[in-house]
Amino acid sequence: MDAIIIGAGMAGLMAAQTLRERGYSIQLIERGRSVGGRLATRRVGAGGLADHGAQFFTVRSDTLQTWVDRWLAQDLVYVWGEGWSDGSVKRSAGDGHARYACHGGMNALAKHLARNLDISINRLVTGIQPDDSGWTLEDSAGSVYQSKGLVMTPPVPEALALLTKNGIDLREDDHNALRRIRFGPCLCGIHEIEGGLELPAPGAVQNFQANVYWVADNQAKGISQTAVVTSHANAKFSRQNWGAPEADIVRELESAVQPYLKEGARIIRTQLKKWRYSVPLTTHADDCLLADGLPPLVFAGDAFGGRGRVEGAFLSGIAAGNVLADALA
Repeated sequence: MDAIIIGAGMAGLMAAQTLRERGYSIQLIERGRSVGGRLATRRVGAGGLADHGAQFFTVRSDTLQTWVDRWLAQDLVYVWGEGWSDGSVKRSAGDGHARYACHGGMNALAKHLARNLDISINRLVTGIQPDDSGWTLEDSAGSVYQSKGLVMTPPVPEALALLTKNGIDLREDDHNALRRIRFGPCLCGIHEIEGGLELPAPGAVQNFQANVYWVADNQAKGISQTAVVTSHANAKFSRQNWGAPEADIVRELESAVQPYLKEGARIIRTQLKKWRYSVPLTTHADDCLLADGLPPLVFAGDAFGGRGRVEGAFLSGIAAGNVLADALA
């Protein structure tokens, strides 16, 4: 095997696409039950769907625009809107960037990118060691993998913890650069609604001054047959309340949804989802990092390139694939 990629989120999938296009054999290992990472969509009740990670993506680079044009032609993605209300009477001004969503939910985009890739799902990497030929990995099912190169796309704190657990030391400069990366958490609510909603068109409110800054109607978005709302708390509130009783967290999330319920409507059920590494707050300037002093090892993800967002992970994955391909060459 030429390359192993840990993580099948956007960065891992694009690293795999890039390496395969350059003629290398690849294996992805994903700890979740599905590909996508924060491109996450959950089934809720009968006919309900909720995007509970990334809610949309924007395009600021020609590279991503080329792919998006292809996805639009395939009717995979669509423009959901160009900006959101902040909850006040006056609609927030757009910034000129379309907000793209995916038919069937954001996870459908990840599944599209994962087609024809060799991916081990629901496998946690437990062992990792460098050797003369590259890398040897073991997963939670006892499977052993060997490759010449390695791409690590989990959140950087988790990637560093895995290396430390297995006694692998990075060079001081690389270790310090990676340790400077910081993430903010997110407490997320998935709310089943009986009755209707009155969220401003096209179905979402975004107010960064509020504890719960995001409220979105997945039915108005066009992915759910029933009324299901997603709410996101900001990083500060999420950090301060991470260990709070679930009932207290749910109460805060539901209080942000209540003003948008139609008369007589009610929240009949709320699921709480916790994203520990939701948003990169301190990023690495380069699109990826090639570790020095080890067999080819590249770190990638949305915390690289200074962009954050889905597009940051997309571009970081492409960069990581090219950097590893060059190193293997």
